[in-house]
Amino acid sequence: MGVQVCWDVDAEQPPARVASWKSMNATCRGAKDEWLALFADDAVVEDPVGKSMFDEEGRGHHGHQGIAAFWDLTIAKVERFEFVIKDSFAAGDEVANVGTITTYLPGGYRVDTDGVFVYRVGADGLVRSMRAFWETERAMATARQVSG
Repeated sequence: MGVQVCWDVDAEQPPARVASWKSMNATCRGAKDEWLALFADDAVVEDPVGKSMFDEEGRGHHGHQGIAAFWDLTIAKVERFEFVIKDSFAAGDEVANVGTITTYLPGGYRVDTDGVFVYRVGADGLVRSMRAFWETERAMATARQVSG
C-alpha cells in the first residue's frame, strides 16, 4: 500500500515509539488485523482529536469494534500512505510524533496532513490511546490532483 516507515531499528526505542512505528507500518501495508492487534481491548483512537467528519460527537473510537469501524471509514479508503516523521518525543508511556501523513486518494488526489500524533501504551506495549492533532481545513487546503 505504499512507502513503509523507516526508523533506526538497531537502536533501542521506548515502547510507545515502537508501537507508533508498528501502527504506521501496518497502515502503509493495509494490514488491518495486524493494526488492530496493536490496540488494547479498551483503547481509544481520536483522529483527529475533537469533532470531525470521522467522529461527529468528538468522543473518539472505542475498543476493537470502534477502532475497526474507524479503519473501514478512513484508512481503507486510502490507496497509499506516506508518513514523514520530522521529530519524535518519548516520555513515560507516551510518544508524540511530529510529521506529515500524505494520503493518496481515489481519482488521483493527494492530501498532506501535518500534525502531532500521540500514542500511549500500557505495560504490555499495547496502545491504550492514539490522539492525532491536525486541522481538517489545513489538510484539505493541500488537496490536489496528481498523476501517477
